Order: sequence, then C-alpha cells, then structure tokens
Amino acid sequence: MTRVADRFTNGFDAEVVRAWIADDPDPQTAISLEHILAEAESGDEAAVADLEDRFSGPLVFGTAGLRGEIAAGPNRMNRAVVIRAAAGLAAFLADTVGEGFEVVIGCDARYKSAEFAADTAAVITAAGGVAIQLPEQLPTPLLAYALLKRGADAGVMVTASHNPPADNGYKVYLGQRPLQAIGSEADAEAGAGAQIVSPADALIAEKISAVESVASVSRAESGWEHLDESIVEDYLSRIDDLGVRAESDLSIVLTSLHGVGAGVAEAALTRTGFTSLQPVASQQAPDPDFPTVSFPNPEEAGALDESFALAREVGAELIIANDPDADRFSAAIPDATAAVGYRQLSGDEVGLLLVEDAATRLEAGTHHASGADAPVFANSIVSSRALAAAAASHGYAAVNTLTGFKWISRVAGLVFGYEEALGYCVDPAAVRDKDGISAAVTFAALASRLKAAGSSIEAELDRIRNRDGYFATAPLSFRLDDVSLIATAMAKLRENPPATLAGSPVAEVHDLSAGYEGLPPTDGILLLSESNSRVIVRPSGTEPKLKCYLEVVAEPSEIQAAADADARAAASAGVRLPTASASASLKPALTERLNSISTELKAFLAL
Repeated sequence: MTRVADRFTNGFDAEVVRAWIADDPDPQTAISLEHILAEAESGDEAAVADLEDRFSGPLVFGTAGLRGEIAAGPNRMNRAVVIRAAAGLAAFLADTVGEGFEVVIGCDARYKSAEFAADTAAVITAAGGVAIQLPEQLPTPLLAYALLKRGADAGVMVTASHNPPADNGYKVYLGQRPLQAIGSEADAEAGAGAQIVSPADALIAEKISAVESVASVSRAESGWEHLDESIVEDYLSRIDDLGVRAESDLSIVLTSLHGVGAGVAEAALTRTGFTSLQPVASQQAPDPDFPTVSFPNPEEAGALDESFALAREVGAELIIANDPDADRFSAAIPDATAAVGYRQLSGDEVGLLLVEDAATRLEAGTHHASGADAPVFANSIVSSRALAAAAASHGYAAVNTLTGFKWISRVAGLVFGYEEALGYCVDPAAVRDKDGISAAVTFAALASRLKAAGSSIEAELDRIRNRDGYFATAPLSFRLDDVSLIATAMAKLRENPPATLAGSPVAEVHDLSAGYEGLPPTDGILLLSESNSRVIVRPSGTEPKLKCYLEVVAEPSEIQAAADADARAAASAGVRLPTASASASLKPALTERLNSISTELKAFLAL
C-alpha cells in the first residue's frame, strides 16, 4: 500500500493534494479540495496559501486529542483525519491490552460529530476491539461516566466543547488496563477514566503517524454495540446518590447554549427537587450553528444575555448555564447594582463556594465521600489560591496541578477539584473529569440550603472571605490570528519580565517550563509581587489565545478595616449606608488593583 503523504515537504505540491483527495472517504471534503486545487493550479495565490496551510502537517494529536476547523486536508478535522486517529488508537490498544479491547464512543451535536463517532466504531470493530456507542447527542460527562461504569479500556468523545461553530474535536480517555501496560499500578489507578496525558498521547500519536492511508484502514459495516437510554438513567441515579437536594423553593433559569446538555440537566435538577425551572427556549435545542451567541462559551461576553432577559422576566433567583457539551457550568445571581440585574460569578467564586460546601458536608458526615481516608481538594495552578485557604480552614489538604482536568482528576484522594475556566468535579469516583451537570445540581442545592437558612450566595462568599481573606481574580486573554505572536510574547516575558505589578515590586519570577513546586514542566510564566499579587501567563492549549490569570489578595484585617472606614465616612456625612457585606467595601480597591495590572500587561505585551 502506497503511503499517502500528510504534508508538503517542499512547498505546494499538487500531487500530494491529489493523492489525499483520492484517499478521502468523504465526497464532500474531496470535492472541496478539488476546487481549491484547481484554483491553485490556475495561479490563485490565496488558494496556494490555503493548501499550504492545510498540508503544513497533520492536525497534532496531544493530551487534548484533536481539535480544529471542520474542513478538508490533514491539518483540519474531517473523516480522513478521524479514521487515521481511530486506527492509531486501536493499534495502541491492541498492543497494550490485546484483542477484545473495549472503547466507549460518544458525540455531541456539532457538524460531522455523528459521522466521526460512527467511523471510530467501524475502525475499532474491524481492528478486533469492542466498540460501544452511546446514544447520539449526549454530554461529555456521560462519556466519562460510561467509561468507568463499563470498565472500558478507552473512551472517545467527539466534541469541540465551547469552540466556535466551525470546529470539532476528538477527546480520548483511557481505562486502567492500557495505563497499567505503559506505567505503574499507581499511575493506572489514578488515571483510569481520565483524559490522556504523556506518554499515552505520544504513543498513540506514533501509531497514528504509522497509518499509511485511509484505504489501508479496515472498517466494519456493523457489529458494534449501541447503549440505550438506560446509561442516562444510571448517570442520573448517581447524581441522586450524591445526597444533594433542594431545601427550599428556588426559581432557576437554565440554558444549554444550543448544546446537548438541556435534557440531562433538567432531569437531574427535577429529580433532586428543583421544580421551578425556566429553560431559555431559544437556546435549549442542539444547534451546531449556535445562532444566538458569538461564541458558545459561558465565559464570553454576551453569552448569557438571553438568560439575563428571561431571569428578569420571571424573577429568577439563580441562572445556570452549561457550555455546549455540558462539561462546564456557570452561575449568575441577582444583583440590583448590575445593569442587567444579575451578576455572573467567576469560576473561582463558584469553585470557592463548592469547596466550602464539600468541606462543610464532609465534617458533618453528609457528603457522599464522608469516611474517605485523607480527603484532598485540588485546583489548577492558574486558579485561585482561595481553595487552599478554605481547605486549610477545615483541616484538609489541597494541591495545585497543571491546567486541565487530565491533571486535576489524577490527584490521589480527590473529593473535589476545579479550574477557573468553569470546570468542576464534584464526584471523581464516578466522573473523572469536569462535569457541568452534577456541579450545577450541587451548586443549586447549596443556594437552596443558604436560602432556607436565611442566607445567600453573596453572604456566604462574604463569610468565607472574612475568615480566609479576599482573593480577587480576573482573566485577561488575547485572541490572535497570528499565533507566532504568542511565542514572541512568551519569549519577551522570559527575557525581561515586568518589574512591578500595580506598584508592588515583583519579588519572584518562575518559568514554569522548568517545573514549579513539584509540577511537571509546562509553557508558562508566574510572577509574584511583594504584596502577594500573582500573574500567570500561558498559551491556551485549545485555542489561538494567550491567557493571563490575575489575582490580588487582601487579609481579613484589611476587609474589616475597609468596612469600618466606610462606616465612619457615612456617619461623618450623616448618611445611612444600606446593609452590605464587609468584603464589598474592599472590592473597589481590589478591582482597581486588578485593572491596573491588566493595563500594565496590555502595555507590556503590546498585542
């Protein structure tokens, strides 16, 4: 079998394109490449540049699997690329596990997701494996749950999560047997059910690169297993077993942002006692075009506008938003001072509330992990240091990991983990990944419990901050068409980092590529000022972005001092201040400090 090249080696090469077209199993992408090739051969420079990009090399398979624009060519997401990836995964599993290896396969509702999932099942079956397909259009946490539930050797989720509509992706998880074959028993136990990390990614990538052509890959026409909806019922029953339930009537607005989480999320909330649910109708049905949002990501400005409008209309007490594959969760609460009437909580605020909730219930013996030996809390290094402070207040251990749940979920003894990008794992024994549905149910239960006790989410944040200090965070991202600018910015930071952060001298500079506090090397820079302000800068692993994570800290004494100063100023002016949280008095100063650091970084990076 002649190898079909997956890249140009000496500039534009029409024969390489023709060979790829002949090997493409999808007429749609084959025809599109034929048109571009014809334009390139007629002298169209833009078409030549397009092909040079598409054939710059294969889409890189790494710890995030595959992710990219749906289009023709080796550097895009398409059936040819997916079949090669499935063949590489199958070869890796055949080597490490042997014939009869099991792979669970799920997909979201994006363009080509169902075809990519079916191609994967066909390849796995023909390679001597057992392919197990989930019902179509289910959330990513269902795939992670099914992998552990079945004790399978691998899982594949076809999704691009919250990426733009033009993208799709291929997420790979491994079970215990292949991990045992390539590592230690401890590594296998810690990583079973989680997304891949090194060396598994490199080993699978080697097998993918060894695939000569799509034509050389056998594909079965049938013979794989189809799971029925009982897997969803099993997952919902597991959420029931968490023991979190509505303790007061709570009006909730719910959106899935045109993704696949609506049905499962509504069912999970309803069966745990939440009956006042108001879905955002225009965003509940899966739609791969994501017509009402610029980016289908709850973090993006404007993503929750329709939720805010409905919440104002019905007087909702909580807004719950999932991203399109429902592995992320965001919350918003009423706020009379906000222009839209609601305040979206940051990922760090939700993470802090959930760690406090878990620690409190562990102490009370009402948490599902009560009785576990040495419970541990974890978050990614770019997330707030408030988690460690809260865990310590309850006498529990906390650890930092590299960014991504492939690392967080591997922490031994984990009972709760989160990352600031709206990812939370409240039940690592069942879903060793972020899960926006079980997290949403747990958060709603907390909100209802606080309401029943005459408190609120805002008051609970205030209570924790008065005890541990106020850790205020803010993101700063640069989306760049020219990705070379990301490497240039990182080099600039390494060679000549900023000397101050908001007027405080930078006391420590750590290049994370050399490792940091026991963490494996990663591309990033950490700056720490004398006032304990912290900045971490890193390239995004899934998008063309440079991401900056800002954090400033105030001690409990500073919070009280600011509240006392506000009270004295009000008394001197003869006015009566409305009842407010103590930490609210310090928020403007911390926000100003964050804004100052953001402005300094923008000027320094000049992006």
